[in-house]
Amino acid sequence: MGIVTVATTPQADLHDLDTSAARVEEEGDDAVRRAAGTGESSRASRHWWDRNADEYQDEHGEFLGDDRFTWCPEGLDEADARLLGDVAGRDVLEIGAGAAQCSRWLAARDARPVALDISYRQLQHSRRIDLGRGTTPVAVVQADAAVLPFADASFDLACSAYGAVPFSADTAALMREVHRVLRPGGRWVFSVTHPIRWAFPDEPGVEGLTATSSYFDRTPYVEQDEQGRATYVEHHRTIGDRVRELVVAGFRLVDLVEPEWPAGLEQEWGGWSPLRGRLIPGTAIFVAERG
Repeated sequence: MGIVTVATTPQADLHDLDTSAARVEEEGDDAVRRAAGTGESSRASRHWWDRNADEYQDEHGEFLGDDRFTWCPEGLDEADARLLGDVAGRDVLEIGAGAAQCSRWLAARDARPVALDISYRQLQHSRRIDLGRGTTPVAVVQADAAVLPFADASFDLACSAYGAVPFSADTAALMREVHRVLRPGGRWVFSVTHPIRWAFPDEPGVEGLTATSSYFDRTPYVEQDEQGRATYVEHHRTIGDRVRELVVAGFRLVDLVEPEWPAGLEQEWGGWSPLRGRLIPGTAIFVAERG
């Protein structure tokens, strides 16, 4: 089975990517705080992840593994947390799957996962891993998480480990879509950067310990080129915003997990570090069930 591409966002030639050249182009991008709508955010995310998928997998592939289901840089694994419950025999949708490491873990436990990502290049890495292992390929779909290309009540479970949610301009619509494709009683678990981090610089050292922005400022973070076109967009919601989005979509919040930084973990990941992790939460994991 190849990569199924669903044209819910404008398409481009994603087969021959010069990631090194694209990375050079991004070096001059300006970082600003401004409005960014659904279409602009979606296009920016697709192109950014296509350009940077190789670098991302090179840098974080060892931590992620080929078939590890970890929720966050703190290293909380689903094998220990069991936030999804029993996955055997369940149809599972992984949203913002990247190279489908989580889906591969699910498949090894007799689940039937489908890995969805907006980035064609990320899903090519999923194929690379499957070919290298000589295992049955994970089912993958390229599509926007806010416009899921599945029938109602198609899945028992849905999950996302730092995928899609922070990059979507309309996460209320995304929550409604996940609710639509889940069966009654289905569980939806997703992890995101802890909202409190929005108030602090995204730095692993002491400079990342002083709040410099308002936690309540929802203005998106945008990186843009010289023409003012967004090349990267990230959206902020408060804890209350996330809870309301879930409830309005028809979910019941079961748990909110804030993983503590584990003793012995010295690895930094962007703004995540032992220094910051021992003082302020870095990840929020929302566990919800469909009504």
